[in-house]
Amino acid sequence: NKRKKKEKQEKRVSYLNRLGRSIEIRPVEASKREMPGHWEMDTVVSGHGGSGALLVLTERCTRVEIIRKMKDKSGLSVLRAMNSLERSFGVRKFREMFKTITCDNGSEFLDASSLERSYCSNQKRVTLYYCHPYCSSERGSNENQNRMIRRFIPKGSDISGYAPEYIRRVEEWMNNYPRKILNGLSSNEYMRRIMTV
Repeated sequence: NKRKKKEKQEKRVSYLNRLGRSIEIRPVEASKREMPGHWEMDTVVSGHGGSGALLVLTERCTRVEIIRKMKDKSGLSVLRAMNSLERSFGVRKFREMFKTITCDNGSEFLDASSLERSYCSNQKRVTLYYCHPYCSSERGSNENQNRMIRRFIPKGSDISGYAPEYIRRVEEWMNNYPRKILNGLSSNEYMRRIMTV
């Protein structure tokens, strides 16, 4: 049966990431989307010949988006962007905001121990979970947000040519855009409503 064979292939563990924590053991509350704190993470890359990349994080409950420009798509650049985020939010707030992050098995995310560890200590700042290979639907919110980013930074663009201020404006627009899935509220409005309940 072709369908059964395909399902079996999709569930295999990435040969590059045998030690990664599988999405199968991610906490139930992360799947339910009822409370904020559970994120999906991906990178958006430049077209052929270009340099620069974006680290994109999408909060699963509110669809709040965080976009950070990076020098390239390397694991080191991702780590630096995460450390920068932790510094900007502060260690305590970062831990409150980021309970889990779900990402794919891309080489830039494979050093889970470094990404999970606080930049200023050996303490854990977040827990990473990895999707099954070739199952981008397990990061569906992330994928949808990436399509929105491509309205402003078309596929094939050289991301290094976009100023950080422009990237911030894209992030701001996305977080203030009314969404049908949030009953007409923007991500920022929905987040504020949840936090005041």
